[in-house]
Amino acid sequence: MKKSKVLVVEDDEKILKLITDHLTRSGFEVVGMEDGHSALEHIRDEGLPHIALVDLMLPNNMHGFEFASRLKTMADVPIIFVTAVRDTETVVQGLKKYAEDFVVKPFDARELEARIKVVLARMPSLDYANEPVVEIDSHLQIDFAHNRVVLDGKSISLTPTESILLHVLLRNAGRVVENRMLIARVWPDEDVFEDTLRVHMHRLRRKLEADSHHPHYIRTERGVGYMFTVKPPQSFGSDE
Repeated sequence: MKKSKVLVVEDDEKILKLITDHLTRSGFEVVGMEDGHSALEHIRDEGLPHIALVDLMLPNNMHGFEFASRLKTMADVPIIFVTAVRDTETVVQGLKKYAEDFVVKPFDARELEARIKVVLARMPSLDYANEPVVEIDSHLQIDFAHNRVVLDGKSISLTPTESILLHVLLRNAGRVVENRMLIARVWPDEDVFEDTLRVHMHRLRRKLEADSHHPHYIRTERGVGYMFTVKPPQSFGSDE
């Protein structure tokens, strides 16, 4: 079982050290970054975290909301904002569009840890979904950070929506993900109907499947949802 990887984006050195030290002692793998640009570069090089803790007032011209928006173009990584901002409208906007939770500074590290565990418990998470390049089998590899798949040696670009859909399905590999859950994860602040989901899923299948009419990777449970059916190599394992 691999440790859950926590990405902390925080420019205050004392707070970054407090979070890193506490979570490391609690058994997490922690990566600390002082600005959003460095954090995104780390993700492109090292793969997705299981969860991201993000300050709002970040340096170098990237607000926490912008970092969250960019992260959400890659995959459905859960985010907790950890910030001194208390404005109600900001909190509401952050929760509607990007985040699972909002922790206001100053905070107790034990409470933050508890909130992280609650979020992770709601999000099935497989180790292999957090590799830089996810090797599904000899035919298909996925690079979420660069929004692309490689199918039989051919690189194929994914849209942000397709990347998020694929990440949610992969994170739940072997289980049917209901339509309503997919819509909620991919379009959290929009009124989207199943027809829209069906169109995006059709486009995703055309990129992943040798024959989209007889899919190998993404199966339809008619009237219920979709399931990613291919199991990863055993060496990747599961952290559930």
